Amino acid sequence: MARMEDLPAGERAMLENLDLPEYGETPFVAPKPLSERRIAILSTAALQRRSDKVFGQGEASYRVIPADTDPNDIIMSHASVNFDRSGFQQDLNVCFPLERLKELADDGVIGSVAQFHYTVSGAVDPRQNEDSAREIARMMLREGADTALLIPI
Repeated sequence: MARMEDLPAGERAMLENLDLPEYGETPFVAPKPLSERRIAILSTAALQRRSDKVFGQGEASYRVIPADTDPNDIIMSHASVNFDRSGFQQDLNVCFPLERLKELADDGVIGSVAQFHYTVSGAVDPRQNEDSAREIARMMLREGADTALLIPI
C-alpha cells in the first residue's frame, strides 16, 4: 500500500475528499462454532476466471469463481495507482485464500468450504455494489454458506 504523501497530487486529493458512507449499528448475532461453518470468500480484488469478462473501470458487478477453478485460471483486473500486484502474482492466497480454506476444512478447523466464491472491484464506491452484495448474499444462502470471509483489497 502506498503512503498518501507518495501518491500523485490528484489521487491524494481524491482520497482525502472521498465521500464515505455511514453505516448504522448492526445487532450482534452469536455465530455457530467455526468448526461447523460453511465459508465462502468475498474479495474486492476484481478477480475473474480467464474466460470471464474483465472488470471495467468503475464497474459495479461481481464474478463467481467455483472452488474447483484452477488457480492458474484466475486473473486480476483491479486498477489502482496505489496497488501492488506482486503479492497476488506470487501467491493467489494473498487476495483469494481458497487453498488455505481447503486446508482448514481438511484439518477440521472450519466445517466446509463453499462451492462458489465471489469477487467485486474494490475501486468502486461501495454503495454502487449494494445490488451485487444482496445478490451474492442470496447465492451464498442458497448454497448453505453461513460465513463470508471478506478480503478487502
